Amino acid sequence: MSLKITLRDGEKMVINGAVVRSAGRTELHVENHAAILRGREIMSPDEATTPARKLYFACMMAYIQPEQIELHQDQILILLGDLLDAFETAEAKGTCASFARRIATGDFYRALDDCRTLLDYEASVLARGSGLAA
Repeated sequence: MSLKITLRDGEKMVINGAVVRSAGRTELHVENHAAILRGREIMSPDEATTPARKLYFACMMAYIQPEQIELHQDQILILLGDLLDAFETAEAKGTCASFARRIATGDFYRALDDCRTLLDYEASVLARGSGLAA
């Protein structure tokens, strides 16, 4: 079974580390396993400005650059440890644990889902102006 992806005109995606931009509305069928991120899932280095955003960026890089996975995994462990120390709620710590399990099994794409949840926690805490105590 193939993965069907539809891109809007000008939308970017990453396939196995290569950035692809559609010219016009495009439909792709991916017939085998590939590391794929759509435009809304891609974060630039300049956007990695908070601890959770840095964690997301490191996880994203581990997913699309498997040849440098050890470097990214080391960074992920450091960043995750910092967030675990900072987050206070059981829910936030549970999301960190889920993220860690997915990283441990090499499921970086699904770990990005957990990381997006951590981004939401972090944003709500920062909006309240109370540091990282989620």
